[in-house]
Amino acid sequence: MTSYDEILLALRRVIRATDLHSKRLSKSSGLTAPQLLIMRTIRDLGQVTISTIANKVSLSQATVTTILDRLKLRNLVYRVRSTEDKRKVHAHLTEAGDEILARAPNPLQEDFIKNIRPWRSGSKP
Repeated sequence: MTSYDEILLALRRVIRATDLHSKRLSKSSGLTAPQLLIMRTIRDLGQVTISTIANKVSLSQATVTTILDRLKLRNLVYRVRSTEDKRKVHAHLTEAGDEILARAPNPLQEDFIKNIRPWRSGSKP
């Protein structure tokens, strides 16, 4: 097997793992991976602006706003306009949002990191 074949096989495994994780996430929490990522970012950073979330998760502000709209409809997040700068809006988790995060599976990237570490030392996971 050539190194290109190994790379393509590894990519297929990543795609498969991503698909399986997304299905498990949706089944267990009703969330998509981007929704979970945004909610974890809000939890980790506390009072946070839409632009900060967008930068942290590498999505556009428009996409983050759309995702937040959906999360708001499910009563998982709420937004508050800044009292100091009316142009800024801060996102917060609701109690229901905190609860669903507590039950949600770990992000897929955490599993990838666990499996990549042994490769760095020269052994396979």
